[in-house]
Amino acid sequence: MADLSVTFAGIKAPNPFWLASAPPTDKAYNVERAFRAGWGGVVWKTLGEDPPIVNVSGPRYGAIHGPDRRIIGFNNIELITDRPLDVNLREIKEVKRRWPDRAMVVSLMVPCTEDSWKSILRRVEETEADGVELNFGCPHGMSERGMGSAVGQVPEYVEMVTRWCKQHSRMPVIVKLTPNVSNILRPAEAARKGGADAVSLINTVNSIMGVDLDAMAPAPHTGGKGTHGGMCGPAVKPIALNMVAEIARSAETRGIAISGIGGIETWRDAAEYIALGAGTVQVCTAAMVYGFRIVQEMIAGLEQFMDEKGYARIEDFSGRAVPNVTDWQYLNLDYVVKARIDQDSCIQCGRCHIACEDTSHQAITAMKDGVRHFEVIDEECVGCNLCVTVCPVEDCITMETLVDTVDKRTGRMVDGSYRNWTQHPNNPMASAKLEPAE
Repeated sequence: MADLSVTFAGIKAPNPFWLASAPPTDKAYNVERAFRAGWGGVVWKTLGEDPPIVNVSGPRYGAIHGPDRRIIGFNNIELITDRPLDVNLREIKEVKRRWPDRAMVVSLMVPCTEDSWKSILRRVEETEADGVELNFGCPHGMSERGMGSAVGQVPEYVEMVTRWCKQHSRMPVIVKLTPNVSNILRPAEAARKGGADAVSLINTVNSIMGVDLDAMAPAPHTGGKGTHGGMCGPAVKPIALNMVAEIARSAETRGIAISGIGGIETWRDAAEYIALGAGTVQVCTAAMVYGFRIVQEMIAGLEQFMDEKGYARIEDFSGRAVPNVTDWQYLNLDYVVKARIDQDSCIQCGRCHIACEDTSHQAITAMKDGVRHFEVIDEECVGCNLCVTVCPVEDCITMETLVDTVDKRTGRMVDGSYRNWTQHPNNPMASAKLEPAE
């Protein structure tokens, strides 16, 4: 059976599934339950120093639901821990001693002065925690006080604080990055320059989840007033995957350890992050929605996947997809696909036809010999994949490769029907018609 154990930035854990810094990791009671359920590690909810934190007593969470009430986007306006620092530190030490094989990372956020960071790092070291995560991502509340994303959005601050932490601590330093920037590479590069052992991303996305049209205020609101918060959950996964891939493939940041965060609910989600370069993954929303035992399905699913693919360890496929991530300008313009509809699977709903007819390329028929019938018109199909996306029947519509790659030695297609799409008869820009390749 596959070995899921990991060593991340020098921190050992029995599996790559860690709980992110959030309400589920706010106290010993929660963390002990998580470890009993099988989580490989936790990032303790963000600690700070004076002044004491006071959270709102009104709604702290909001959500975007799918038609089946499944949460696809989750928003919170909660601040860092409001429990006394001494209590948190004592519990961290106790839990780590009871669970020495689990990763214990402590999230930190203090004012942007060297003395503040030096002071709290010294106290965290006494807990025997495995490492610290610098919270440079929180987009609400704390950022208004010059912390959180207010630091993470300024590369110079990221580098400066990271350097302080490396100078004043023996522990591995993980820098948690905010997605609320124009280019994730700048703060990632700054973290590396400052000596960070790893980066974790993404923190939550700045958002307002909706508007209460009766109260005429953001929803949810507290006493008639609302504010922006941070969104997580499945909706942010595509954003997070892109940012993880950018860091993994950039020459300036390539090789730095990455902990992937954002919308992870299944083993497949985790495997996608790992394939794009992550060494561990952190989960919050799924645990809050489904409970801690969801990790057992994640572990079993990842083990089965690795066994089927022949991967003995996480390292065997970590980053394997990165070389296949490229810029648009390097995509193969000779690659041609066409949609194909499986008539046996088709339920005749017509969604593919309507979507293509109204908004795309009028490439799907609605009638044939006076009978309702949906079929692709190759001459009009550009392979955009819209029909596959809107079809309610899985694998009813698939994309068939007609032209793949050119053999540079012979000039012929390795797979496909035509030598070159630039001369393909269905290409409106073609200047001459070629015969199919032999």
